[in-house]
Amino acid sequence: MRIRIFDNAKLDLADGYSFYEHQESGVGQYFLDSLYSDIDSLALYAGVHSKKSECFYWALSKRFPYAIYYTLADDLVSVHAVLDCRQDPERIEERLIQERTRRWSQ
Repeated sequence: MRIRIFDNAKLDLADGYSFYEHQESGVGQYFLDSLYSDIDSLALYAGVHSKKSECFYWALSKRFPYAIYYTLADDLVSVHAVLDCRQDPERIEERLIQERTRRWSQ
């Protein structure tokens, strides 16, 4: 299975890196390594996760309070967002609506 990470999801990862690196040097890199490992695991496990909304599956990170929101089409996993689960659920839903609108209006 192929994995595509959209730019907004890459920005989410960069934001998480900055947050954790600010907490303690080296933790930001550990965050990235962990999240990319979780994303890589989608090559095997994509589609087994629950759907958080009508079109996005969500996989929880094993080590950080983050969720990976993705879609699955044929042999392609598309990662749309990587969001901190500790934020307001309405904010997460708004972001997913933006991602859905952005992807399906192209």
